[in-house]
Amino acid sequence: MMVRFLSNLFLLLLPLVLTGQVNEKVWKNYFTEYINQSDFKNDFTEYVITHSHVSSISGASHVYLQQKKNGLLVDNGIMSIHVDKNNNLINIHDQFVKNLQSRILASSNIISVENLLDTVFLQIGWSDPIDWTLISTSEKEERYTVLNADKHFYKDVTGKLKYFQDSTLKVQLVWEIYYESLDGNKAEIIKIDPVSGAILNRINTVLECNFKPEETNSASGKRTFLPLQKTFMTEVYQYNVFPLKVETPNHGSQINVSNPAEDAASPFNWHDTNGTPGPEHTSTKGNNVEAREDKDGNNATLGQMAEGGSNLIFNFPLLAGVHPHQNQNTAITNLFYWNNIIHDIFYQYGFNESAGNFQTTNYSSQGLGNDHVQADAMDGSGVNNANFNTPVDGTAPRMQMFLWNGTKSLTVHSPSQVAGNYVFEKGNFGAATFTTNGNVVLVNDGSSQPSLGCNTLVNGSQISGNIAMVDRGTCELGTKCLNAQNAGAIAVIVCNNVTGNPTIMPPGANGSSVTIPSIMMRKVDCDAIKIYLTSGVNLTMTIGNPIDGDYDNGIICHEYGHGISIRLTGGAGNSGCLNNQEQMGEGWSDWFGLMLTMEESDIESRARGIGTYALNQPVTGNGIRTYKYSTDLTINPHTYNSIISLAAPHGVGSVWCAMLWEMTWALIREYGYDPDLYNGTGGNNMAMALVTEALKLQPCSPGFVDGRNAILAADNVLFGGENQCLIWKAFAKRGLGFSAQQGLTSSKTDGTQAFDMPPNCCKIVSNKNNSGNGSLREALSCATNGDTIRFLNFIKNDTILLSSALSVNKEVIIQHPASWTLTLLSSGNFPVFEILENVTLENLNLGAGTGVEGRAILNDGNLLLKNLHINDDLLNNSTGSTILNEGNLIFEGSFIIEGP
Repeated sequence: MMVRFLSNLFLLLLPLVLTGQVNEKVWKNYFTEYINQSDFKNDFTEYVITHSHVSSISGASHVYLQQKKNGLLVDNGIMSIHVDKNNNLINIHDQFVKNLQSRILASSNIISVENLLDTVFLQIGWSDPIDWTLISTSEKEERYTVLNADKHFYKDVTGKLKYFQDSTLKVQLVWEIYYESLDGNKAEIIKIDPVSGAILNRINTVLECNFKPEETNSASGKRTFLPLQKTFMTEVYQYNVFPLKVETPNHGSQINVSNPAEDAASPFNWHDTNGTPGPEHTSTKGNNVEAREDKDGNNATLGQMAEGGSNLIFNFPLLAGVHPHQNQNTAITNLFYWNNIIHDIFYQYGFNESAGNFQTTNYSSQGLGNDHVQADAMDGSGVNNANFNTPVDGTAPRMQMFLWNGTKSLTVHSPSQVAGNYVFEKGNFGAATFTTNGNVVLVNDGSSQPSLGCNTLVNGSQISGNIAMVDRGTCELGTKCLNAQNAGAIAVIVCNNVTGNPTIMPPGANGSSVTIPSIMMRKVDCDAIKIYLTSGVNLTMTIGNPIDGDYDNGIICHEYGHGISIRLTGGAGNSGCLNNQEQMGEGWSDWFGLMLTMEESDIESRARGIGTYALNQPVTGNGIRTYKYSTDLTINPHTYNSIISLAAPHGVGSVWCAMLWEMTWALIREYGYDPDLYNGTGGNNMAMALVTEALKLQPCSPGFVDGRNAILAADNVLFGGENQCLIWKAFAKRGLGFSAQQGLTSSKTDGTQAFDMPPNCCKIVSNKNNSGNGSLREALSCATNGDTIRFLNFIKNDTILLSSALSVNKEVIIQHPASWTLTLLSSGNFPVFEILENVTLENLNLGAGTGVEGRAILNDGNLLLKNLHINDDLLNNSTGSTILNEGNLIFEGSFIIEGP
């Protein structure tokens, strides 16, 4: 029986959610059996359980182990054991380092981590002197060390000893250092040699979009959604937002949403933190997220939150045509709302407390709390970006949403030799918006390098009322711009001193005092302009109001999605499982954004861009990816081989999302779309359940084949494997078919794509093609005696136009799930079927050919026609027959009519 009742699945598992615990005896039996078959038994003797839980939607138990040696963790030596609700083994992923003891390089004279930190931070370009204060050092083998330098870092810096395997498979002792920058853009894990302090490996765990906008005009295609409202509550909490399924202000309207918290996920609503009725907070702070502005880009300072008052009414209409800072409360409210919405929806699909979700208080007492999302609106530490940092369960993640450039242009009007448009970047200081016209004058600070502008300018009379041009170098950029401003400049152009694109200028010590437009241009462009300064260079520079990423709900979902995929891959006790080159983190994140902004009126042919609002593009724009997402290969041609030439992680991820999108629409075609994202039963709900469960089932450091196999495994535990061939078909279309080879997940260039299906799926008809993969003709060629050939449900209300007769020389049943919704049509002087064996045809329309005898069927076997319609234009012709029967023929509920 096909499982089409996802909400019933949730109900059946509810007691398990409340009381289910991982059965230690069961998983340990499988673990022991696995070890007994291994040639490296000694490598399994020392480990720690980093996380375990029972999935709320499948009942499967997931146990994650990390290898240890001599009391120290082995970096990414991860093993996971997965058992279904009936205690059957699903799979074991073993990434323990084998023959470990013999591969460990000898270490001696280990230096304390506090004595190596200056060397380390010098290597990563840290110029300011750091005054370290040792807080504590553990006496255990890992010598966990905590150091404070609060002027420089958001949190204490930590170090611990562990074993690390490098790309050459050598294993050595390392210090692992972790620090977080004040601006939140870096949370780095650095592995260093414990003797020399040399950096061996360095990873920034803050994942970002990091795309620059294209200069396009904004356009709107607005729709209004009225989300599900709670009706049983006495209090009415309101949020004026761009609600669930409205991707951006260009896609729909801001409306007041009442009481949107979901009972199971947020039983005490969104402003509770202690688990008793009544809110503890009246601002945008609660159990799942704390949303505030961070305009100064400094996480050590506490920005303002939006305040809803005692009635929790967050009604802040978006003001048009003003700087985003004037809509501060609107942005914070929208960010708070969407973080909670994502939390509540994916709670239904198994990202709950026991799985490691983000909550201050875990009402179920499972998992670790104190890790609500810290969501920063209008973060001032960067532009054209958004990011998310996901530590392990029990440590709070941070989402940072930035402003994006609005309209931006720089045009030189004269002289003609340099007239034209030029690229530039605005500094993180100075005027936020401007249209400034003037003549350009090179600064002179009276030094041996006068154009550096590091001293008081001596040509102030020439600078006053004009645009100052200054060279980069020697002193802070903010100081240069302030000196020009003090000399009367109406704007400043800083010329880059290296080749390449201009950079976004940091303010330094003096940038906050600069109020005039301050930009940077490329060196090559400045060099060309400088030649004509004595002749007079006139230009106009323009920056319109920036665009606030806090209203691009697809990007909010994308960033939160990083948290989901990192917490679930390798277990919530390990946040380092998505750092390999072929990992698909960006793909899952794009897909999460697509799923929560999908509209009921959407059709498969609608191509979707990600981040169109932030990039100031129309709703039909490409967004931040090379191609829009579509199942049409002419719109999005990505296949598995595409990752070879695409950049990691964003390009690689976009290919994975294209595959997930393909699978999603295959499920929607089969089961329909359900607008209820919490308890719906549609193909979209099934896709969200499959992907979420698959994240738990896949190995640490997965590649594309691992991800596909995990989804297939999730289908087995969730839906009894009913969708295996549908899933295979979706991935095979994009080159991740049965014969595809992954290679090393540390490389994106060694895989091999394939478009074939597994043998057991050839009996499923998944398209209306005359021949080829997924066609009825192919299914007949690979079927064996006794098989039933079935059509997927969405192959209906259509016609398969045949170029030749379908010859059936095997004992098979050919069956469509719905009566008379699919026509098999002969296109010429031949029948639809030539029957040579025991065959049943059921629930089909046949369109006869133009031959004289057997225009629809030639039967030389034993044929049963069940619920079959045959249309024959020549039925009343005086010669010939619709069916030429030279065998045995039985009609059940079948008939022949004249006409198409």
